[in-house]
Amino acid sequence: MAVGTLIFFCGKMGAGKSTRAQEIATEQNAVLLVEDAWLAALYPGQITSLADYVQYSERLKPQIKQLAQSILRAGVDVVMDFPANTRPQRRWFREIFEESGAPHQLIYIAASDATCLARITKRRGEQPERAATDTPEMFARLAQHFSPPDAAEAFEVTTVAADAG
Repeated sequence: MAVGTLIFFCGKMGAGKSTRAQEIATEQNAVLLVEDAWLAALYPGQITSLADYVQYSERLKPQIKQLAQSILRAGVDVVMDFPANTRPQRRWFREIFEESGAPHQLIYIAASDATCLARITKRRGEQPERAATDTPEMFARLAQHFSPPDAAEAFEVTTVAADAG
């Protein structure tokens, strides 16, 4: 029986990962798993800092991993709108696809800081509930930890250049 493909994303805050995840899920008729939606539903109003995000995200990951693997084993593609912006985050995705025997695709969205900051500003206006966390200060804090995928990690990577749009 064929297994589905795991598709996941790397890119700085505001690069366009969520937008691209939605597009790919629609194009491929895949299951879309969105971390922000799960966190908001399970921990409403409880994530007000980066430390909160890390704590609640780690609580969520074991269940999401099992769900994604179950879907992949059923032969359905899974698009995960969860960050793969650091080596430890990417190791979690590797566990998902290797343990389920699934192929994978890591999409790296390369965007300049200026493009990301412009998108974050726009998003704060469109989604006021994100105004407290989608800030230039949060972007700077997260950007310090960002590391693009490199060849030594041996992922199937597609790089997409983001424009200022």
